[in-house]
Amino acid sequence: MKKIAIIGRPNVGKSSLFNRLVKKRDAITSDMAGTTRDVKRRHVIINNKQALLLDTGGLDKGCELYDRIKEKSLEAAHKADIILFMVDGKGIPEDEDKKLFYELQTLGKDVALVVNKIDNDKMQEKLWDYYEFGTDAIFGISVAHNRGTVALYDWMYNLIPDEDIIKEDEEQESEVIASVEDELDDEEFFAQYEEDEEDNYFYTDEEAVEDNSIFAQNDKIKEFDENDINHIKIAIIGRTNVGKSSLLNALLGEERSVVSSVAGTTIDPIDESIEYKGKQLTFVDTAGLRRRGKIVGIEKFALMRTKEMLENANMALVVLDASEPLLDLDEKIAGLVDQNRLACIIVLNKWDISNRDAYDKLVAEVRDRFKFLAYAPIITLSAKTHRRVDHLHDLILEINDNYSQRIPTSKLNEVIEKAQRRHQLPTMHGQVIRIYYTTQYETRPPKIAIVMNKPKGLHFTYRRYLTNKLREAFNFTGTPLLFKAKRRGDT
Repeated sequence: MKKIAIIGRPNVGKSSLFNRLVKKRDAITSDMAGTTRDVKRRHVIINNKQALLLDTGGLDKGCELYDRIKEKSLEAAHKADIILFMVDGKGIPEDEDKKLFYELQTLGKDVALVVNKIDNDKMQEKLWDYYEFGTDAIFGISVAHNRGTVALYDWMYNLIPDEDIIKEDEEQESEVIASVEDELDDEEFFAQYEEDEEDNYFYTDEEAVEDNSIFAQNDKIKEFDENDINHIKIAIIGRTNVGKSSLLNALLGEERSVVSSVAGTTIDPIDESIEYKGKQLTFVDTAGLRRRGKIVGIEKFALMRTKEMLENANMALVVLDASEPLLDLDEKIAGLVDQNRLACIIVLNKWDISNRDAYDKLVAEVRDRFKFLAYAPIITLSAKTHRRVDHLHDLILEINDNYSQRIPTSKLNEVIEKAQRRHQLPTMHGQVIRIYYTTQYETRPPKIAIVMNKPKGLHFTYRRYLTNKLREAFNFTGTPLLFKAKRRGDT
């Protein structure tokens, strides 16, 4: 499959063109230069041919991450078959742009000069200035107004071999990406997450474990489904500068994500898949999260993307900095795992520079702060030195097995019956509460229906008691266990 790389300086519209080609708002776009730092990859369809599209970071010497971003961008250019070199048509040709364009031409690739922001016929005259680059493959376009893109698409289409034509029934119709101006504004964005006047946009209440909402009263029981059990989608989350990108690189065994001591280096979620023991592991390196009051500029979109990634994930690696004291923000971030009912592993990173003698004390503090993640195992490692990272792969597979398992109804009822004999259900207003039977109706996470005469009579303390008994009987390490109390005959 042909690879198409978009290269250029910051703020010329690379991510907007990327979104236009993938036909959805995938890459975060902003007027702030340097929004994209890592290389983002997506499959695209050019007319009826498929290709792999690479969105790269802006090449700006004024950026403190310039060297790392340039290294990643040029690496993508070397791997690509087709290069789209983008410039801002509102300005005059820059000598730095010419120098880089000529350098890309020496790679022996098909290189096009894409002059963006040619928004009208008057701006079209400025395109003549760019013919001094000495190429016939020059395209004046406006990504925001979807102007002049047909010729560019046709040029790429002719360079993609016919063997990459996809069948008509495989094509997926989707809406063309809107312009950058249609992005959410501050008021619309924060309205989605604002709960009160405090910095509590994360779901962290310990009482949430006891809340009836956890038993999904409006959730209809559906048949067990094992589809996609071999694909594990893993989100790497944590506050800024705890080592999430370093952990992604260590898990992949390659420098996939830009790593820097600059807090907030990662903006766009970066996902990459590997095969491990017959399973497909897709890791997503998300943007580091801050307190709401400290979120500025483009970070608001990074938070939104992180929450979207968590909604589609199966598992989360909650990364903590073992060399620093834990913060309240760590708890709030971990609360997102509980909110999305994900399998979970708590990762104590930077163990190589931490106080190892304080292991028991640190683990005890983690357990005390993250009571709602009591089921999550804790692993210590160093993403920088790759120490113990190899153990994490096997632990992920083990927890996925727990997250995806289905317990036979007969065994479930045996455990529940023993639990009732040991500790009888309390009555409700003098009425006897009876459990007829239990059955698992869904996995990922495991969901269990308790069929009884009076579902409202199942007190949260007794549900917790049953949860503990099931965890004693079966291996649910790393996964939440959800119940639904229902009447006999209810769907």
